[in-house]
Amino acid sequence: MTWTPRRVVTGHDAGGKSVFLSDGPTPTTRTAADGALFHELWSTDAMPVPIAAEEPEPTERALTVPPGPNGVKVRINSIPAGAASPMHRTETVDYGIVLEGEIVLVLDDSETTLGPGDVVIQRGTDHRWENRSDAVTRVAFILIDGAFTDELRAVLPAGELMEAPPGT
Repeated sequence: MTWTPRRVVTGHDAGGKSVFLSDGPTPTTRTAADGALFHELWSTDAMPVPIAAEEPEPTERALTVPPGPNGVKVRINSIPAGAASPMHRTETVDYGIVLEGEIVLVLDDSETTLGPGDVVIQRGTDHRWENRSDAVTRVAFILIDGAFTDELRAVLPAGELMEAPPGT
């Protein structure tokens, strides 16, 4: 059975009154190489985030892991049984909230298993996700653009940072 999250977006009418702009299934879902579904909920490209009465659909862009400079991405990933992402590192702070199922977060030297209600704050570390269970796992991710300090950047291995393409 295919699961799609409901997305409710609020905004303003021409007179500045609060209104519901949309209420329905997530408009953009993409499939990763490992079969994981990326339900793209929202994306921004600036801090502070400009709030306008009318905006283009922010999820209709290329699938990237990190947000663009000064950006934020909100998505829910549906990770199939047996799926595993490659090891990767992004210059972001990511909040991962397990909604359903079980997922293993693997770091360079250790791992931990997360279940429903668990929250991980992923701070630019090299990591991968593995669903070792026999059921789909769903994780909500909020990814926020970050910046490594010069001290940390000096000790990180070269060439393993996932970059956001320009204009994403």
